[in-house]
Amino acid sequence: MKRFKFFPIDLKKYHTILLELGMIGSLLIFILATNMPLSSSGDGYIPEVSQQEVITMEDIVKTEQTERPPAPPVPKVPVEVPNSTVLEEEILDIDAEFQINEALEIPEPPRSIDMNEEAEEEDFFVAVEQMPELIGSLAELKSNLEYPKAALAAEIEGTVVIQFIVSAKGEVVNPKVIRGIGGGCDEEAIRVTRLAKFVPGRQRGVPVRVQYSIPYRFILKK
Repeated sequence: MKRFKFFPIDLKKYHTILLELGMIGSLLIFILATNMPLSSSGDGYIPEVSQQEVITMEDIVKTEQTERPPAPPVPKVPVEVPNSTVLEEEILDIDAEFQINEALEIPEPPRSIDMNEEAEEEDFFVAVEQMPELIGSLAELKSNLEYPKAALAAEIEGTVVIQFIVSAKGEVVNPKVIRGIGGGCDEEAIRVTRLAKFVPGRQRGVPVRVQYSIPYRFILKK
């Protein structure tokens, strides 16, 4: 039998190579151990794993919103407001007898307005809780009308409306014609209006000045 001669080996020289070989061997053993099938029954049966349901995600398409200009405003429909002033019309039957050759009285010209007169303050109401009440009937007041001769001669007829202020004492203040027909009828309507007496209007229980109007109808009897 031959003897092999012992050669001394320097382990420090091959230290790095031996360390790497050891790590590679350990990794191979670990990989083989993890891939080996394990079965408790020992018959080599591997249970089947049910296939996981695949969920398909659909891409959501972003819709583009188009900006539209705002709609034009709807025009307001004009509302007809009825006139709150109700004109009472009363037929005044007057027997008109006149002579053609009789001299006619020419009505006085309208009075000029004096600019130096102080304008009366408009401290009155148009509508109050308790409106003024005429003392006596309206027909009784209109019975004082006398058909002017000039209007009879010219056959003038129509309605005259007088507007005035009923004071806190019930008196007629500043009567004026807001619709006239001429021929002396306007002046006659103002004269009769000054004869009227009222129970004054009240606001919150206090007598106040209230605007008022009276129509006078002049009609020739045929």
